[in-house]
Amino acid sequence: MTRSAAETTDVVELIIQDHRRMEGLFHAMRSVEADRAAALREFADLLIAHGEAEESEVYPALRRYKKVDDEEVEHGEEEHTEGNKALAALLEVSEVGSDEWDEKLEELSEAITHHMDEEERTLLNHARELVKDERRAELGAAFVRERDRLLQQNCGSLENVRKVIANSE
Repeated sequence: MTRSAAETTDVVELIIQDHRRMEGLFHAMRSVEADRAAALREFADLLIAHGEAEESEVYPALRRYKKVDDEEVEHGEEEHTEGNKALAALLEVSEVGSDEWDEKLEELSEAITHHMDEEERTLLNHARELVKDERRAELGAAFVRERDRLLQQNCGSLENVRKVIANSE
């Protein structure tokens, strides 16, 4: 039976779906025709919930696979912190669409796009190759549970982003 993308439980596919959603939100944050402030709020919530769910539910499980390099997992965590710092800088900008907004948005976009590309090429490809379908489904369920729990808590607020950054350093 073929599942649609929306119905997948595969943690790799779920993470990639979030990545594509983030790319769409970057597009909206750049568009003068979109509600850029709303796109930023959605992006902030998704980025924090996604990263925290990866670090609590997915990365520890991937560390157990001998061919998944611990350095790749640690690098992913470091890139989450870099992205979160760039997110905080954008959230601190008072005027949506200002030159400062555009500058901070591009810094955020570069950090997150780099991380997503690297994660998809390394960690997620390794997970796809090494982790059995059933285990990827279990990880997917845990990832979605944690991500959705955090999404309910306004996790992308500037105050919470600062807490997440402080806890990662």
